[in-house]
Amino acid sequence: MTALAPSNTGTPGFHASAILGANLQRVLVDLVALHLYGKQAHWNIVGKNFRDLHLQLDEIVDLAREQSDTIAERMRALDVIPDAGPKTVCAQATLTDFGADEVDTTEAVDKITLMLRETAATVRAVHDDVDREDPTTADLLHTIIHDLEKQAWMISSENRTPRQA
Repeated sequence: MTALAPSNTGTPGFHASAILGANLQRVLVDLVALHLYGKQAHWNIVGKNFRDLHLQLDEIVDLAREQSDTIAERMRALDVIPDAGPKTVCAQATLTDFGADEVDTTEAVDKITLMLRETAATVRAVHDDVDREDPTTADLLHTIIHDLEKQAWMISSENRTPRQA
């Protein structure tokens, strides 16, 4: 556990270790990338069930944007500088690229599902280290995992067929 120490302003409080800061940075850049890829998909999908998927992508974009803001603000509360500038997101994000052309809705569903699962995997990968240092921040990660995995289930259902008994 990181000890209470004065910040740059001399105020005592909990300050994240370098490891905690790096783990939150990993989550932040993948959430920002998910937001951007979600908009890319939103603009460039074509095909069957276009309108419903177009609207569902906005829900995913809103989720990613809100959760990235939550993580960045938590980083600031822990005296860590978040960096989600374009160059940083491009260099550090781990998500599979969506592409820059029109995409059939069926293919887009598979791509976005993968990105949601990849982002959830990043959050899961850092969770235990975060929890050891700061259970409060780990609670935020629980919500993010829940929301991402729920969206992955919902959007992936677009392409599923029922299991045969």
